[in-house]
Amino acid sequence: MKTNSLKDKMTLHPIMTLILLIGLTIVISGFLSLIGMQAVQYKINTNTLEYSTELLKVESLFSFSGLKYIFSSTVANFVAFTPLSSLIIILIGIGVMEKSGFLKTSLSLITKRMKKNTVTFIIVFISVISSFMGDLSYVIMIPISALIFQYGKRNPIIGIIASFAGLTCGSGLSFLITSIDSSLISTTILGAKILDPGFRFATTSFLFIMFLSILILSITITIITERYLIYKLDKYEAPETDIEELKTTREEVRGLIFSTFAGIIYIVFFIYQIIPGLPFSGNLLDQSQTFYIDKLFSYNSFFSNGFVFVVTMFFVILGFFYGIGAKTIKNNKDFVDTLGHSLDGIGKALVLIFFASTFISIFRYTNIGNIIVAQLTNLITGLKFTGIPLIVLLFLVAAISTFFVPSSLSKWTILAPTIVPTFMNAGITPQFTQLIFRFGECVTMGLTPLMAYFVIYLAMLDKFNPSEKPISLFKSLKYQISYSLICGGILLIILIVWYVIGLPIGIKGSSIL
Repeated sequence: MKTNSLKDKMTLHPIMTLILLIGLTIVISGFLSLIGMQAVQYKINTNTLEYSTELLKVESLFSFSGLKYIFSSTVANFVAFTPLSSLIIILIGIGVMEKSGFLKTSLSLITKRMKKNTVTFIIVFISVISSFMGDLSYVIMIPISALIFQYGKRNPIIGIIASFAGLTCGSGLSFLITSIDSSLISTTILGAKILDPGFRFATTSFLFIMFLSILILSITITIITERYLIYKLDKYEAPETDIEELKTTREEVRGLIFSTFAGIIYIVFFIYQIIPGLPFSGNLLDQSQTFYIDKLFSYNSFFSNGFVFVVTMFFVILGFFYGIGAKTIKNNKDFVDTLGHSLDGIGKALVLIFFASTFISIFRYTNIGNIIVAQLTNLITGLKFTGIPLIVLLFLVAAISTFFVPSSLSKWTILAPTIVPTFMNAGITPQFTQLIFRFGECVTMGLTPLMAYFVIYLAMLDKFNPSEKPISLFKSLKYQISYSLICGGILLIILIVWYVIGLPIGIKGSSIL
C-alpha cells in the first residue's frame, strides 16, 4: 500500500505536465535558434504556377521578443482558443439534457436493450464518421460517450477513450467532402497543375476506399476496446443511483414523446435551411459561393460558423421539452438550473485549457513544427523513391509531421507543392497522394498534446475519473497507442493493396495515372 501511495503522490497532473512542456519549449527554442535550425519551404504562385521559396527559421522564446510575446498574447490566445468556447456552449446543452432526465431515461433504455459490444461499435462508428462536423465532434462525442457508458452501468472512461480513438484515428476518413477536405483539394489541384494545367478533382474520388476503411476501423477500435482496454483499467463500481433498475414512468414516456416531436421539427427546419433552391430555404448557406460544398462550409457560411450554437439549441430543446413532459422542469428557475448543471466543477478544466492554449500558441510561434515538416518534405523529394516505398515514406512523414503540426491544412500547404508533382512523376495520382497523407496523419493525431482538442480528452478523463489518483498526460497517451499502431498498420495495408491491385478509390478517382 505504501508503494502505491508513493506512486500516486509522484503522478503528475496533466496541468503540471503542460507547465513543464511550456518551460521545455522555451529552452529548446532558444537552443535551436542559437544553432541556426532552418529549412526551405517551396510555394506555388497561383497565377503563374511558378515556384518561390521561403526560408523558415526558429523564433526563440528565450529572448526579449519571445518573452514579450508570451506575456502579451497569453490572455488573448486563451480567450480565442476555440475548444474553450465550444466546450462551454455544448456543455450548456448537455446540462439541460442531463439535469432534466432526458439523457438518463433515453440512454438507459437504449443501453439496456443492446449488447455492450454493439453500444461500443455504434459510439466508435459515429465518432469515426463525425468528421463532417469538424472539430465540434470532439466536444460533442467525448462527453456524450462518457454518459452513455455511465448510464449503461459501465466505466465512462472506456467511452471517453474509445470515442477519442475513433475521432482521431478516423479524422481523415469521411463519406462526404468536409471543409478541411475542400481546402486540401484546392492545394492539391495547385500542385498538380505544375505538370497538368487541366487537372480536375472530383468530390467523389475517395468514396469506395473511404467506405471500406471506415467500416474496418470501426470494427478494429471496437475489438481493441472490448478485448484489451477494459482489462487494463481498474474495476469500475457504478454509483448506487445507477445500479437501480430503471422503471420508466408515464411522465418519462410523455417527456420522451414531447422531446422527440420537438427535436424532429427542429431538425426538419434546420435541414430545409441548408437546401438551396426551395421557397425561403438556403438561409444558412453562403450564397456567394459556386459549389454547394463551399456554400455549406465556407468561412462566411452560417452553417459553418453557427454549427456549435445549432447543436447546442438542439440539445436544449430535447432537454427542455422532456422536462416539460416529465414534469422535471416546472418553472423558469428549474430551467435556469439545468442550463448551468454541466458547468458545475468545471474550474479545473478551464485551468487545463488555459495551459494547453498557452503551450500550443508558443510552440506555433517558435516555427519548429513547420521547419520539421519542410525538412521531411525535402527528404521525400531527395530520396527519389517510387511505388510502394514512396507510399510508405509519405505515410510515415505525415504521421511524424502530425506530432508537431496537427493542422492538416498547415502540413499540406508545405508538403503539396513538391510532393504532388513528385508522386505524379512516379505514376501516382494527386487524389491518391492526398489520401496517403490523410491516412498517415490519422495515426498520430491522438498522440500529440499540440492538437487543440486533445485538452477536451484530458478534461473529460479528469471529470469522469472514478479514482482519486489523477490520470497523467502520459497515461492518457498510453491509452491511445494501441489504437494508433494497429489502425495505422491497417490503413497502410489498405493503401498498398489498393495501389497494387489498381482498384478505383472512388467515382472518377484512381491510384495510378
